Amino acid sequence: MFKEERTESLFNWEMIGRIGEGRPNLGASMEVSVYRLMQFTLRDVIIQEFDVKTAERIYYKAGKLAGRELFKAAIKERSDFNLFVKELQELLVKLKIGILRIEEADMNKMEFTLTVAEDLDCSGLPVCEETICTYDEGFISGLLLEFSGKDFDVKEIDCWCSGDRVCRFKIKPS
Repeated sequence: MFKEERTESLFNWEMIGRIGEGRPNLGASMEVSVYRLMQFTLRDVIIQEFDVKTAERIYYKAGKLAGRELFKAAIKERSDFNLFVKELQELLVKLKIGILRIEEADMNKMEFTLTVAEDLDCSGLPVCEETICTYDEGFISGLLLEFSGKDFDVKEIDCWCSGDRVCRFKIKPS
């Protein structure tokens, strides 16, 4: 399940496990710092073992897989875009991932600008003049792929780490 060689994803929601059964006292919640500890140490090791470009590719790809799988497991709205966005906004707040807002939407071109406030990946980090939410780019791409059946390019253009107080993403069809 976790150690066999493969070229295709074998992820399924069962891999998340029965958290209530396995953590009857600690439950499903944990500190943001623990999530970031895992995320940034993993990124650090990938950069050391390979390079920044590889780390970015892996994080985007992992985010995309996560977005696709979360959509399949938790999103019910599959036809109306506005209802999908509303459901997604509520889900992201419930899961404490962030607060999603659509700033611009061109439905004819399927191009969007959206923001995520209080982003799980970066809000509160020191300003470093970089956008760092590559995982989020992939995550958003995966959600949109599952909703629409089409690939989207998602690029973070503003980030808490670049001095903004929200993460801003430009989205265009691939």
